[in-house]
Amino acid sequence: MSNPAAGTPMTEEEAIEFANQVFQVAREGDADMLGRLLEKGLAPNLRNHKGDSLLMLASYHGHHRAVEVLLQHGADPELRNDNGQVPLAGAAFKGDLEMVRLLLDGGADVEGAGADGKTVLMMAAMFNRVAIIDLLLERGADPAARDGRGIDALGAAQAMGAEDSIARLTRNA
Repeated sequence: MSNPAAGTPMTEEEAIEFANQVFQVAREGDADMLGRLLEKGLAPNLRNHKGDSLLMLASYHGHHRAVEVLLQHGADPELRNDNGQVPLAGAAFKGDLEMVRLLLDGGADVEGAGADGKTVLMMAAMFNRVAIIDLLLERGADPAARDGRGIDALGAAQAMGAEDSIARLTRNA
């Protein structure tokens, strides 16, 4: 990672290159480097050209320790990208139960919904993530919540043919 001389202002090109390197550090999950950068004043909610935060990138790529470091330094687990997505939805989509737990423990809203109104529970149900469904329900997710088209988690599971999710949500109804 380049390190412009202390006290010398960066050119615009250097600033863009530095930001790209920081986003790559988050994608790769280098928790130690993120920690050092955050301690030196890096904004924990820095976002790229798509609105993806450092936390979004680290969590989506499954880097638990990097997510812990970001959360400890004040990263906002509710910061949405330009598509209205939150890190918790990405973790549910990926099926990363421990990441979902980590984000919830870090302040993510269990009822967080995307721009289309799809909740994290709906995402988990659509992709047959039964363990995540259980955790979300345990943490207070509302199975009756509806997205912008009026579909609830059970309906989302049915639309995707997610049989295990259908069974779990039917049993919990």
